[in-house]
Amino acid sequence: MAAHRKPKQRPYTGPAARTAATLAFAGAATAAALPGPAHADPQRTPAQVRSEVDRLYHDAEVATEQYNGAKEKATAAEGALDTLRDEAARRTERLNASRAALGSFAAAQYRTGGLDTSVQLALSSDPDQYLERAAYLDRIGDRQAAALDKVRHQVAQIATLRAQAKGKQAALAARQAELKKHRATITAKLAEARRLLARLSPPERTAYADSDHGSPGRADRSTARGPVHAPNARAAEAVAFAYGALGKPYVWGATGPSSFDCSGLTQAAWRSAGVSLPRTTYTQINAGRRVSRSELAPGDLVFFFSGISHVGLYIGNGQMIHAPRPGAPVRIAPIDQMPFAGAARVA
Repeated sequence: MAAHRKPKQRPYTGPAARTAATLAFAGAATAAALPGPAHADPQRTPAQVRSEVDRLYHDAEVATEQYNGAKEKATAAEGALDTLRDEAARRTERLNASRAALGSFAAAQYRTGGLDTSVQLALSSDPDQYLERAAYLDRIGDRQAAALDKVRHQVAQIATLRAQAKGKQAALAARQAELKKHRATITAKLAEARRLLARLSPPERTAYADSDHGSPGRADRSTARGPVHAPNARAAEAVAFAYGALGKPYVWGATGPSSFDCSGLTQAAWRSAGVSLPRTTYTQINAGRRVSRSELAPGDLVFFFSGISHVGLYIGNGQMIHAPRPGAPVRIAPIDQMPFAGAARVA
């Protein structure tokens, strides 16, 4: 009795094989995408979400200060490059003028240089006049040699300028690449923070928006205040500017007048008082005399975190005005809500 055997299947070829492979891949991908106990994203509590959002905002602020520093350097590199290009253009114009004068000398020499000087003297009807002209021509020859040296010197200078411009162009390209990297980091951190905040209930999001790194803060621009008490008129002017900025939004990279990031606010405040501060937190801390926490006076810059990534303007009574983070406008807040890193007195 013949054994019953399962018919041997012929392998797929051509379009049928591609279709089968596509279906098999799609099925495997679908199976991998199905949620399972081993792959489930653990649910965070609201407190954990807020803590993670705080971390993301802090990381974004670190990247923002790095972006600000890179932007400042890129602007300087661009300015230096433009200066070199302008100088090279001016020198090229002078070189062209020198070349034109040299060409005139060469043409004159060609026109008069066909006869030997002794022959010209012999044929001259007035030898004395010829000798005077010969001396003049010698002087022209000296001028021609000087003009030639000048052209050579100008060509060398322009070559040097162009080499310097090439170096500045490379530096600018590096700064622009750095800007792009920091911008991508900031964008990614803020997008992740928004995604996490979307998990919170509306009341929880409102509570977080009204907090300042988890601590209460006031953002009302109409906050009542008396006269600004400061060690000097400039400090008083800086503090008055900061009060006037209350309620304005935080925007990373912004220096006013309608929005600020943390170092942009302090820079703008002191600029209003006629004092120029560097752009970033980690350079502003070295812009003035370091003071201890016990010595703080209104107008002092107060810095936070080990990387000096946040700054505010001290206004007295343990309070500062600062631009906290996206979604939290410029506000008054206590300085003890973040890790204190130091202070500087600008004026």
